[in-house]
This record gives sequence, structure tokens and C-alpha cells, in this order.
Amino acid sequence: MNITKNSVVTLGYTLKARIGLSLEEKQIEQTTTAHPFVFICGAGMLLPDFESNLRGKKSGDAFDFFISPEKGYGIKNDKHIMNIPIDSFKSPDGTLDLNEVRTGNMLTMNDDQGNQLQGKILEVTAVHVRMDFNHPLAGHELHFTGEVI
Repeated sequence: MNITKNSVVTLGYTLKARIGLSLEEKQIEQTTTAHPFVFICGAGMLLPDFESNLRGKKSGDAFDFFISPEKGYGIKNDKHIMNIPIDSFKSPDGTLDLNEVRTGNMLTMNDDQGNQLQGKILEVTAVHVRMDFNHPLAGHELHFTGEVI
């Protein structure tokens, strides 16, 4: 049976990413036949180009395709990097948890409308915490290889 809209699809795949014109790829994620990735094609939960590259394939077919940053998780946007006052991270008694608020950590924050956002801490100073709220794969070309199970 070929993959079409509303098909339940099971894959083993490797996702690698590269930034800009670099040819170096970094492995991001890997699934296996023992622990496959399962989804319903066309349900709107995945990148459209991911699904379109798999449509028409059947069990046993291999795949190898790239998705550009523009069609993946977008281009990094400097507007999504911001300085947040250090006081926003302090507990009511005025202390700062340095195990949580440290460079490289990912934190869940809420915007002024209550939406949850994931942000990566880029810098911690005495006055602010600089955070990047771009998707971690923004600006990366995505390379998927694998097999339809």
C-alpha cells in the first residue's frame, strides 16, 4: 500500500541538520525498526515537505531528501532573541536558581498571552537573561534518510 493522506505510516529514519552553506551534518535524531516513528499522513502535525517527500512510497522503500530552512523550521529571526530582566527568574525570596538559569539551558516561559515558549539561555548577566526563542532547528537544512517500514 502506498502512502497517501490518512495512511498510518511507520518509519525508521535518521535526521541530520546543517547550517548555511556548511557541508558538515550533525545527527539530531534517529529512530529504528525496534523504536519506529509512527504518524498519520496528512493530519497536519508534521512539516508539509516531510510528508510530501514520503507520499507514494510503500513498505520497504528507502528515502533520502532535504528540507530547506524556509520550508522546515524557518530562518533564525533576531526578533526572537531578547533580554529578560533577571528579576523575572528570581523566586519570591529574591534568590536565583543557578542550576536552572544558566547558559545553554532550555526553559519554558509564558508570553503576555499565556502561550508557552521554549527558549535557550544564551547569556546570564547581573541585569538580564538573554534568551533565544527561535526553534532549535531554525536556520538549519534538514536531511532525512531512512526506510518505510
